[in-house]
Amino acid sequence: MSIQLTHDLGRFIATTRFKDIPEAAVATSRTAYADTIGVMLAGAHEQAPKLLKAMLAPTGGESALYVDGGRASALDAAWINATAAHVLDYDDTAQRGGHTGAVLVSAILAEAEALGASGEQMILAHVVGYETIADLVARDRDEHLDKGWHPTGILGTIGAAAACASLRKLDATKAAMAIALGASQSAGVISNFGTMTKPFHAGKAAHAGVASARLAEIGFTASMDALEHAPSFLGAVSPAGRIDVDTPMQAGSAWDICGANRPAIKKYPLCYASHRAVDGLHDLLQSNTIAAHDIERITVTLSRRNSNNLRHHLPQTGLEAKFSIEFPIASMLIAGRAGLAQLQDAFVRKPEVQALMKRVAIEIEERLDTERAGFAIHDRVVVTMRDGRKFDTGPITHVRGDHALPLGHDDLWNKFEDCVQTGNPRIQARKLFDTLMTLDRLPHVRELVAMLI
Repeated sequence: MSIQLTHDLGRFIATTRFKDIPEAAVATSRTAYADTIGVMLAGAHEQAPKLLKAMLAPTGGESALYVDGGRASALDAAWINATAAHVLDYDDTAQRGGHTGAVLVSAILAEAEALGASGEQMILAHVVGYETIADLVARDRDEHLDKGWHPTGILGTIGAAAACASLRKLDATKAAMAIALGASQSAGVISNFGTMTKPFHAGKAAHAGVASARLAEIGFTASMDALEHAPSFLGAVSPAGRIDVDTPMQAGSAWDICGANRPAIKKYPLCYASHRAVDGLHDLLQSNTIAAHDIERITVTLSRRNSNNLRHHLPQTGLEAKFSIEFPIASMLIAGRAGLAQLQDAFVRKPEVQALMKRVAIEIEERLDTERAGFAIHDRVVVTMRDGRKFDTGPITHVRGDHALPLGHDDLWNKFEDCVQTGNPRIQARKLFDTLMTLDRLPHVRELVAMLI
C-alpha cells in the first residue's frame, strides 16, 4: 500500500520553521542565492530572456525584472528571471541533473518581493523546496535524463511550488494542493538542449511554482495523492517504472541540501557533463605546453549518458557549444580557458576552433560512478601529438565544485564578480555578495532588490 506522500510533503512544507534548519543547510542556501543571482545578472542580456520579455510584454507589477530593471507580475518576473539564470548554463546543478538554484531562487525572489518577506523566510523557502525535490529524486532508481526528461523542468515545478507555499505560509492541505498543481505543469525534454528552450524549462518551472501556490491559497483544488497514486506523477516520469511509494517521506530528515546531494557550484559555464574532462585538461595544461596546431587527435572518455547530453559535436553557436565535449576541449587547448568570453558565436566559429573540434574522439566507459549519478567510473583525456608524444590526464574522478571538491570562498567571489561585471557593472558587487552570503540577517527583501537594480 502506498504512503500519503503528497499529503506528508504538504505537512512538511507547512510546519518546517527556520529554527528547524541546520546551520550547514543555511550556509548552502546562502551560497545558492549568491551563485544564482550572479549568473542571473550575467545572463540578463542574452536573447532568450529578452525575447521572452518581449512576448510577455509586462507593463509593471509587484516584482523586479533583472533583465532591464523593469517590473512585472511575480509570475512573469519568476519566468523571465529564471530563464536568465539558466541561459548561460552556469548555475548550480543537483538532484541528478536538475538546476535547482535557477528555479527556486528566481521564484522565491519574485514572490518574496510581492510579499515583503525577510531573508530568513527566503532561506527557509529555498531549503523546503530543495528538500521536496530531493525526496522525489530518491524515489526513482533510474535517471530521468535516460528517458529524455530534463529534471529541471519536471521536478522544478514541484520544488518551486513548495518554496512559494512556504513563503505564503499555506497550511498543510493547501501546500499539498500547491505541489500537486506543480506536478501537472511539469515539462522539459533534453532534445531541446543547446537552444533557448532549455533555459525556458527553468523559467516555466519558476512561473508554475508561483502560480501553483497562489491558486492553492485561494481554493483551487488538486489531488491529494497526485505524486504517488498509481498512475501518478512519479510513475509517469520514471524511465523504467521502478519507483518507491512505500518509504515514508524523508524530506527534512537527511537534509540533502547540506550532504552529499547538495548543489554543485559550476566552475565553467558549460553542461556539467563536460566538467570532469575540462578539469583534467586544465590540470594537464598547468604542467605541460601543448601546441594546438601540433595535435593529431584528442580522445575523451566519459559515460554514455554524459555523451548523449553533450549532443553537439561541431557546434556553431555559443548555446550549442555548452552541450558539446569537443568545444571546451578545443577551447582549453587554444585559449587556455572555456569561460564566458569563449562561449560567443564568433569564437566558436573560428577556423582553428572548428578544425580542432574535428580531431576530438569520444570513447564510452560503461562502468558507472556509484557516487555521481550518470558519470562514468572516471573520465579521461589523452592528447596525441603528430610526433607521437602523448599527454594523458589519467583517470579523473572528481568535479571541482561538487561536495567532495567544493569551490572556496575566493573562487565563489571571483565567479560572482565576473558575472556581475558581465551583466551590470554598475552594481556594487562586493556589497551585494556580502549581503547574499549573510542573507538570513536581511530584515526585508526590498534592501536586496535595491542593490540588484
